[in-house]
Amino acid sequence: MHTSIIVNHYRSPEVLKTCLGYLSDWQKQFNKESEIIVTDSEFTNETQEMVNDKYPAVTYIGEQKNVGFGVMVNKGIDKSRGKFLFIVNADVFVTEPEELNKLIDYLEKNEEVGIAGPKLLNFDETFQPSAFRYYTPITIILRRSFWGKTKWGEGKLNEFELQDTKNLLNKTNYVDWLMGSAFIVRREVIDKIGKFDERFFMYMEDVDFCRRIWQTKYKVAYYPLSKMYHFHGAASRSRNIFKALFNKYTRIHLASAYKYFRKHGVKKVRHGI
Repeated sequence: MHTSIIVNHYRSPEVLKTCLGYLSDWQKQFNKESEIIVTDSEFTNETQEMVNDKYPAVTYIGEQKNVGFGVMVNKGIDKSRGKFLFIVNADVFVTEPEELNKLIDYLEKNEEVGIAGPKLLNFDETFQPSAFRYYTPITIILRRSFWGKTKWGEGKLNEFELQDTKNLLNKTNYVDWLMGSAFIVRREVIDKIGKFDERFFMYMEDVDFCRRIWQTKYKVAYYPLSKMYHFHGAASRSRNIFKALFNKYTRIHLASAYKYFRKHGVKKVRHGI
């Protein structure tokens, strides 16, 4: 098997249907063996029936509870057979088959790269950050509070999002980590470093995964010549520090950040640009 696509889904069946439609179009044009696997948290019978009826070749893995991104993707990895694994959230649309082919071709031609991610765009064609420098405790706070809206905070976040250098993200670069919404990784990399760390329920699992890749001979690459669309809600950044701290997703992010810094330490490091 050449390429396995693992689509991670959570309670958005219409979005999933659209995502699978585009991926099925790609699969029909792809001239090598491939498979599509859907991992579905808090699945419903209706969603399972939709996938089975409209896309019978798709492997469907349902979980009654929301067990987290890492757990579900790992279930997909366990079922997959591909040399390359394209891991993608259901809210990312590969509207042109060639865009996924570009990502696959890049990995095939660059043996030093273990994982690569595309440029992500909003549906109005505006740029969406998806490659980053490593978190520090400061950037965690800035991303989750009004301080990120201050001039100093915006400068720090621009550096974190690799936007501090002109046109930095319009060309291929090695980066610290890629957002888990969409990337392609070699099977041999997973065999070497292991799957996603399931201690991270949500957030930071992609940071940890890429950091472990950097600890091998492989590199993490941002490849903006491949473009995909991401229906992604704006991050919570409340002006009230107390509301920000007690926001559900902020609490999850902070809990995952604590585990991440316990695992890797708080010392500032840089592997990519």
